Amino acid sequence: MPVLTIRLTDEETRILTQRSRRAGMKKATLVRQLIREQPYVTAADVLTDMGKFHGDERLRIRRK
Repeated sequence: MPVLTIRLTDEETRILTQRSRRAGMKKATLVRQLIREQPYVTAADVLTDMGKFHGDERLRIRRK
């Protein structure tokens, strides 16, 4: 299964922690839920969405 690594600033980590506590779930579970909310119908939808993040050094995907 691929692993998505996201480097967060201290402020982003704090916000994620607050949101996960309010939702009553772990941070990883909240992130998975947020990822799944984005509906993709075609490959073009994926490419359009990924264009926003291309070159963002905080994101890295690796095969496990």
